Amino acid sequence: MLLSMTGFGRAKGNYQDKTISIELRSLNSKFTDLRFKLPQNYKEKEADLRKVITEALERGKIEMTIDMVSMKGDGEFGLNKALYKKYFQEIKDLNDELGIESGDISQTIIRLPNVVSAAANTIDEEEWKSVQQILKEAIDNFTTFRKTEGAAMNKDCELRIKNISDYLEQVDPFETNRVDKLKARMLKNMEEYVGKEKIDANRFEQEILYYLEKIDITEEKVRLSQHCKYFLEILNEDTTLKGRKLGFIAQEIGREINTLGSKANSSEIQRFVVKMKDELEKIKEQVANTL
Repeated sequence: MLLSMTGFGRAKGNYQDKTISIELRSLNSKFTDLRFKLPQNYKEKEADLRKVITEALERGKIEMTIDMVSMKGDGEFGLNKALYKKYFQEIKDLNDELGIESGDISQTIIRLPNVVSAAANTIDEEEWKSVQQILKEAIDNFTTFRKTEGAAMNKDCELRIKNISDYLEQVDPFETNRVDKLKARMLKNMEEYVGKEKIDANRFEQEILYYLEKIDITEEKVRLSQHCKYFLEILNEDTTLKGRKLGFIAQEIGREINTLGSKANSSEIQRFVVKMKDELEKIKEQVANTL
């Protein structure tokens, strides 16, 4: 079963007078890219959180947000009163010196650095246990989201591979016809430009055989069929990280389809090649979004 690289999970819980919310989001990325939005006093746990997230979510551009709200209103920030007074007095003195009305400068002072400062409280062990439990619930919800999306992607990829295999089977009748058409066209050209009486039948047959070897697509058809079967085997393996492997197999499928098209020498077969390429592009889009 595939797992989507994009995902979303949220969980909320309480500890004493605090409400703690944890939200996880992820987007496509070739590597594990973690970004945290944490309360100031949770920064000390960032390394622990990084380890848990990396092991649980494996890959993607992942963003984790932890919000903490105190029911008492004494959250993680406080006003640095001494610094506020110092700024206020200096701004007032400067305005008096320049003859400028001070007005209400509170909003300006609050925006100045370190006037509103983070509390230096540390997390006690019980609070950290609560955070870990809430995080586990958020990860479970996140994983459920990934599995739901992955199941739909899995089904779509199976359908696209089946379509490619079906188109490949429909090539057979046109492959026989193209040989006959090729012989007839070459013979007509020879008769027109050389003359029917001057054609060496044995030499002509040898040239035809040589040319047919160059445009023979039997090997491409066999390899393409094998690649499609292998893709389905990997797709249904009981593992999570298989997006890269499926991507490599899709590249090989693409090579065989391209070679088949270049050697086809048949407008009918080219139409099936175009259809197979279209299905393959849709597979690549899905695979690029899987773990």
